[in-house]
Amino acid sequence: MPARSLLRLRLPFRPSLPSDLPLIAKVQLPLCLRLAQRRYITAEEKPLPETDGKRPGHDHSHLPHVSEEAAAIGKVTGEGGPDIEEQGTPVQEVLNRDEKAEEKKPEVLKEKPDSKVPTGVRTFSTMARQRADALVAASQDSDVESQGHIFGLPELPLPSNARLKYRYEPVVQQITGLIMRSGKLGVAQRNTAMILNHLRTASPPTFNPDRPLIPGAPPASQLPLNPVLYMTLAIDSVAPLFRIRSQRGAAGGGVALQIPVPLTIRQRRRQAFMWILNAASKRRTRGSGRGGFAQKVAEELIAVVEGRSGVWDRRGGIHKLGVAARANLKTRRR
Repeated sequence: MPARSLLRLRLPFRPSLPSDLPLIAKVQLPLCLRLAQRRYITAEEKPLPETDGKRPGHDHSHLPHVSEEAAAIGKVTGEGGPDIEEQGTPVQEVLNRDEKAEEKKPEVLKEKPDSKVPTGVRTFSTMARQRADALVAASQDSDVESQGHIFGLPELPLPSNARLKYRYEPVVQQITGLIMRSGKLGVAQRNTAMILNHLRTASPPTFNPDRPLIPGAPPASQLPLNPVLYMTLAIDSVAPLFRIRSQRGAAGGGVALQIPVPLTIRQRRRQAFMWILNAASKRRTRGSGRGGFAQKVAEELIAVVEGRSGVWDRRGGIHKLGVAARANLKTRRR
């Protein structure tokens, strides 16, 4: 009976295959081993060295020590061997405790005579110890007012605008809130960053003597170096001091009177920036992309500093109307 028919029979025992079949028919290797790359040893290759157990393989005893290799390289380059005394490992203490290690210590340690070191003292200095000594020396030299605090304690009493989550400048935070639409704070922060970037990369402005800025303004060449100051200067220069409120029946007979009402610093900046946004929206868009809005606002801020913006006329009209309506104010007599 042929071997293939024997394999197909369902017998309670497995019949032995005839010996005349080839080896590949007896043992079928898996596909991963049949496709794996094989490396054959040629006669030109050197045999593997014998280890201590007389077995072929790699033996680390044939390799030189790291310090011996560094010493050999130092002799060739002329720089000298490694400085073992300044290392962070107490090698000499380990050798003194182990007799076998003392016999098999590197040649570099055998060349140098063993120095007598008192008990409990190490002949090395670690980097951590050096840093600790440096910190102690610095703390002794400097005059530290509050011991135990990395940063200085806050001055008391705390200011009214001091908050735990205070992160940005008050002007930047207020402008970001005015730019934000539909609660998209990330988009508003990105537009504010683009506005400040345009102010930083723009050329220094040219002041107009007919439109003076607020007192204490820095020179024009220094404004691009501080874009937050640049934007604050432009907004505060055109911020109105008051608003006009119409009050009916103040003069009798249902006639409305124009009464000027003073504004706080946040109200002034809000009104000025809303004027700037209105003027920037009428500018022509140059180019495409999501940075067009920020570029128009930055150009309007630069025009305000240079005195070319129409926001100055709106501020002047409010102030003229307020001066004319100051007689409508009622003051208490003392």
